[in-house]
Amino acid sequence: MADFLSLSGWLIVLLQGILFLLGAPLLAGWIRFVKARLQNRRGARIIQPLQDLYKLFGKEALVAHTASLVFRAAPYVVFASALVAVSLVPLLATNLPSAMAADMIVLVGLLALGRFFLALAGMDVGSSFGGMGSSREMMVSALAEPAMLMAVFTLAMSAHSTNLSSVVDFNLANGLILRPSFLFALLGLMLVAVAETGRIPVDNPATHLELTMIHEAMILEYSGRHLALMEWAAQLKLMLYGVLIVNLFFPWGIATGDTAGALLMGLLAVTVKLLLLGVVVAVMETVLAKMRLFRVPQYLNLAFLLTLLGLFSHIILETGT
Repeated sequence: MADFLSLSGWLIVLLQGILFLLGAPLLAGWIRFVKARLQNRRGARIIQPLQDLYKLFGKEALVAHTASLVFRAAPYVVFASALVAVSLVPLLATNLPSAMAADMIVLVGLLALGRFFLALAGMDVGSSFGGMGSSREMMVSALAEPAMLMAVFTLAMSAHSTNLSSVVDFNLANGLILRPSFLFALLGLMLVAVAETGRIPVDNPATHLELTMIHEAMILEYSGRHLALMEWAAQLKLMLYGVLIVNLFFPWGIATGDTAGALLMGLLAVTVKLLLLGVVVAVMETVLAKMRLFRVPQYLNLAFLLTLLGLFSHIILETGT
């Protein structure tokens, strides 16, 4: 890492953070736009989520009289944990000062921290919807985290490191090689990403029907800037999983230096990959229906099984033991 302590490296880290903050609402808007066109609707503009956040930040945050300090602090903790998590993920380049802290185990811990405070906030006010959403969220996370860790261990065993930049560099150096372990890990991680980000068929981010909502039930009591931070954090989490999928398994185009041309190519490459991934998500949400809640454990068990098969296939086929 020649640019580990250089000023340009930290500037690129700052640039990546800004791109995440602006790109996350745009990615959510792109998925909504594609879904609307697939359903023969005009739909809202791609920048609509950004406009919604701007409008929410301008409104007063109303807090229930039964709310404690946890309810007031949760939006800031959830947003801060999501922001720190995305700052560790290599978006444009790998050899950056933040690469030393970009550990997959740390990333899982940061996501768990935000989820913990989100669930606490849902239960804090004492509403039935909030408690229901928190219990459902804990059930999903308890089943999704083992599957995600199995995918992490599969990648770590191949690259001999849990560092995200090291995994990306390993895949760049080895090129396009069909590995059964990576294929199983990719499929499992995609299923986990759908569940963790509250997308169809596990959850529906566009509904407020009490029988189906999970994430929306936990933030139902929020308004104003508090709601904006919660929504922004959810969008950051969606983009984080998208970047993990496209840059860990398809790292082509990501910059290994800090030259302007390499960074521009990295930005173009990740933009195209995220747009394609957004189309895939929109198509899946259009052709699939929201599953019943009692089917979610079966869905996440499938994700765990796929990632476990990926780990075993690496041990059997690639290590020869």
